[in-house]
Amino acid sequence: RKIIFEKQWFYLDNAIGHIYGTTFEVTSGGNLQPKQEVEETTTETKEAGTDNRNIVDDGRSQKLTHDDIKALKDKGIKGQEIVQQLIENSTTFRDKTEFAQDKYIKKKKKKYEAVIAIVKPSTRILSTMYYAREPGKINHLRYDTLAQMLTLGNIRAGNKMIVMETCAGLVLGAVMERMGGKGYGSIIQMYPGAGPVRAATSCFGFPKCFFDNLHEFPLSKVDSLLSGTFSTETLPSEPEDNAQVGEESNGLTDEKQISLQDTEEESTTETAMEINQTDEQETMDLNAEDVEFKENKEKENKENVREKQRKQWERRKKLIEAAALLREKNADGLIVASKFHPTPLLLSLLEFVAPSRPFVVYCQYKEPLLECYTKLRERGGVINLKLSETWLRNYQVLPDRSHPKLTMSGGGGYLLSGITVVLDKGKSDSGDLEALKMEEPSSKRCKVQDLHC
Repeated sequence: RKIIFEKQWFYLDNAIGHIYGTTFEVTSGGNLQPKQEVEETTTETKEAGTDNRNIVDDGRSQKLTHDDIKALKDKGIKGQEIVQQLIENSTTFRDKTEFAQDKYIKKKKKKYEAVIAIVKPSTRILSTMYYAREPGKINHLRYDTLAQMLTLGNIRAGNKMIVMETCAGLVLGAVMERMGGKGYGSIIQMYPGAGPVRAATSCFGFPKCFFDNLHEFPLSKVDSLLSGTFSTETLPSEPEDNAQVGEESNGLTDEKQISLQDTEEESTTETAMEINQTDEQETMDLNAEDVEFKENKEKENKENVREKQRKQWERRKKLIEAAALLREKNADGLIVASKFHPTPLLLSLLEFVAPSRPFVVYCQYKEPLLECYTKLRERGGVINLKLSETWLRNYQVLPDRSHPKLTMSGGGGYLLSGITVVLDKGKSDSGDLEALKMEEPSSKRCKVQDLHC
């Protein structure tokens, strides 16, 4: 199929069989051709100006018009030659500094040279791409913040992780990549709504074995699982409902057809004298076709019902497996990165995490995480609570011109991290306060009494 990328279209057929990182040149028909490395012939001496103060960008420096460039493209002239002609027809190129000339050539090459490189997908590439192009889909999760999440969450092979995210599957894919393939731990994805979204996860190109240990569980069933009232019978049986609706609708249509046939019979009896023999033959043929059509439709409906029931049975089986894993309450970590308020999510999902395990919560804004921090302090059962924000600035690194880039990211979101401990639910808050008072050193107690006096 035709791929459109950066205003360039091409077909990927010729790329099959080449290693990742190969650079291709797009030919006239949209086909890819491996680019041969050509050594750049250095000219004798570059003519360059001392500064750019006298150069005025009035749009008249380039002699070639848009139509001229289009004509060159139609003739099949390569991008490198077009760039060379643009340089020769520019009146201000020689007056620019050497750095400005390099920048000009680089800009024109990017525009006119149809060269692409195919790289292996990774967390770094995909997170950078999503943040640059569609940050709203990943809740403005910046790539350095994602790296902090994977580190603070102690993601490694052999873990049993719970992931709750609404970032198009990017966080889930990053966790899967770091944990490795089949047999290296398990992941339980919590999802809101009808089903999990894994658009970004599919872009990683994982083999099928990676998905064997990936389970999914709906958020709407978490409370029932914690209270012990969870059962698969309470699940919405969409396929059966649809099948019933289909059967009912078939029944209605059958009744309508019967009534229509009755009316046709009545009308034929009333006007029997006016209908000739040919008309009767045509109606008989039509009735025979209707019967065949009905039989075929009934067969198709039965097959669809069976297929839907099979899919529903598979879905229930997967759900039972995920529920069994959660009931063990021994998860090795929890990652939350969603558009919902983190407090109720975290308080309920922490019940499934074993003691002395890390958890990380991402939010685009800090106010919900501050509330979550306070609630966790009141509840207890966690230590080393930390609310952090990473600061990122890109640098241009080139000979004699390395400097921070003028444009930088305003914010990459906030992280709340901590470690779970055993929560002693027997003690009340007042009992804890009294115990703390008793444990205070005598010198502190004396000071407090003196202050009260």
